[in-house]
Amino acid sequence: MGRKGTMMEKQINSKYLNEIMTLKIYQPESFSPLYKYHICIMQDGNDYYQMGRIATLSDRLHDSEDMTNTIFVGIHYQNKYDRREKYHPSGEQNESYTKFLVNEIVPFLDDLLPTYHMGQSRTLMGDSLAGTLAFMTTLRYPHTFGNVIMQSPYVDETVLQAAAQAKQLDAIDIYHTIGTEETAVDTTDGQRMDFVTPNRELHKTLHNMGTSYTYHELEAGEHTWKYWQRDMKRALVTMFD
Repeated sequence: MGRKGTMMEKQINSKYLNEIMTLKIYQPESFSPLYKYHICIMQDGNDYYQMGRIATLSDRLHDSEDMTNTIFVGIHYQNKYDRREKYHPSGEQNESYTKFLVNEIVPFLDDLLPTYHMGQSRTLMGDSLAGTLAFMTTLRYPHTFGNVIMQSPYVDETVLQAAAQAKQLDAIDIYHTIGTEETAVDTTDGQRMDFVTPNRELHKTLHNMGTSYTYHELEAGEHTWKYWQRDMKRALVTMFD
C-alpha cells in the first residue's frame, strides 16, 4: 500500500557545517496551506522513515484523528563517524550542528511551511545518540524546541549534569524510553556500555523536576529498531494528540 501523503526533498547549504544538508519532508494527505502544522524534526531521518515507518504511521494517525496536523522532517548523516561527530555531546561538530538546527533549519521550515512559529509546535526526535542530540538541544533552546522524543538515548555525566542544571524544563514536553535489555550496547568508538542505569538516573532527575514528562521502560527491549518501531505509535500519540 502506497503512502497517502507527499514526500519532498529540500537542501540547505549550511554555513555552520560547511556542507549541503538534505531534508526529507513528509506532509499528510490532508495538507493545505490554509492550516497550521506542528513540525517533528528527526535526526537519523532515513532510519525513521525506513525502519520507524513514520510515513505510514503518520497516514494512519492522521486518518484516525489521533494526531494533530503534523509534518515530519528527516535529516540524515553521512556515516557512523559523521553521526558521532554531530550528535555526541563531545563531538567535534556538535556545536555547529546545534547551530544549524536552531539558526538554519527552523527559519527555513518557518518560511517554507505553514507553521505556528512557536517552540511548543516544534519537536526534536531521535534514537540513541540522535535522541541525546535532540534532548541536549531542547534543553539549551526550550523556546525554539518545546518538545523532545528520545528513544534509548546515550546518557553520560554531561547529559545528567545538563538535565540537573536546566533552568526552563517547565517549558518542555519530554517523551523518554529505554529497553530493559540495553545493558551491553556496542558504541561507535568500540566500547560496550550499559544504557539502562544512566537512563534510569536521567529518569529520576527529570521525574523530580516537575516538567511534563512521559517515561516508559520497554520490557525485554534491546537497542534496536525492532523495539523503537513498536513504540512509535505511542510516542507520536503522546506528543501529538
